[in-house]
Amino acid sequence: MSRRPTTLQDVARLAGVSVSTASRALNDSPSINRQTKQRIWKLAREQNYPFREYMPAGPIGAEATIAVVVPRPQGRDFMLRDPFFLDLLSGLAEAARERDCDLLVSHVAPASFEDLSVVMSTSRADGVIFLGQSMLHAAFNRLAETESRFVVWGAQLPDQKYCSVGSDNIVGAARATSHLVRLGRRRIMFLGDTTDPEPAQRYAGYLKALEKEGLAPDPRLSVPAHFEVESAEAAVDALMRDGISFDGVVAASDVIALGAIRALRRAGVSTPRDVSVVGFDNVRFARYATPTLSTVAQDTSLAGRLLVSKLLEAGSARIRSRSERLPTDLIVRESCGG
Repeated sequence: MSRRPTTLQDVARLAGVSVSTASRALNDSPSINRQTKQRIWKLAREQNYPFREYMPAGPIGAEATIAVVVPRPQGRDFMLRDPFFLDLLSGLAEAARERDCDLLVSHVAPASFEDLSVVMSTSRADGVIFLGQSMLHAAFNRLAETESRFVVWGAQLPDQKYCSVGSDNIVGAARATSHLVRLGRRRIMFLGDTTDPEPAQRYAGYLKALEKEGLAPDPRLSVPAHFEVESAEAAVDALMRDGISFDGVVAASDVIALGAIRALRRAGVSTPRDVSVVGFDNVRFARYATPTLSTVAQDTSLAGRLLVSKLLEAGSARIRSRSERLPTDLIVRESCGG
């Protein structure tokens, strides 16, 4: 015997409120306080109440609504103006449009399991795509025990219970490093903050390539830098002031690579004659930089399609989709000299 569909009256009764209060809460009325809304939205989700029928419709009507949420990176504020994430958002938007879905970018920046739980239990979207893991791997694992309506853009990590889509960071960075070694570079710096999972994997690829090429890593050439031009400039400036020599740079992102080139130019050091530089991401400005930037390309269009399709599959079947690791490609331009 099929179960009777949940009604607004059922939600109101379970929440212990009037039907009018339940209705206003589900419509996000400012007259209802936040805690009451969250409790009623959570009950509605648990009881399979048809949210979208009760929510205000979009101008055309969509098959589903997808929320994009960016966790807060450790130790710094995340900026959506980062060129790579703009490219990734573009890939998501195109993929969502192909599936007749609306895409909403949320203002929230979760930093704990409790924050993630609030996002999932109170969101009126059909599913959530988290852009980046930050330091929330364990929290996402815990969330996956009770929730399937989310997918994460980020690294594939040991003992992972949730679905993620990300690039093969280790192979990409290893290819970039080996290419510089083949060009005759022996003092190769890794420039980037390795506290987050993806740059940590790129650093692992850099170390793997050095070992394969018979080069011992110099700890002084592992230089932290945030995903900002100014941070990279300051890091390279400090290294040169300390008199530490280097003839190659593998950067954790194109933005970081650009900061390194700016610092080198200001010091009268030529790229690529004196120092070869390779970035990571292949953002749009890389081909227009001076010199044009060699980089490891990530396929943001494919990433967008996979993230959207896996989220919709998980939401409809209430299952966790298989994680995907996307291939990367070394794009050789002027900044590495060959």
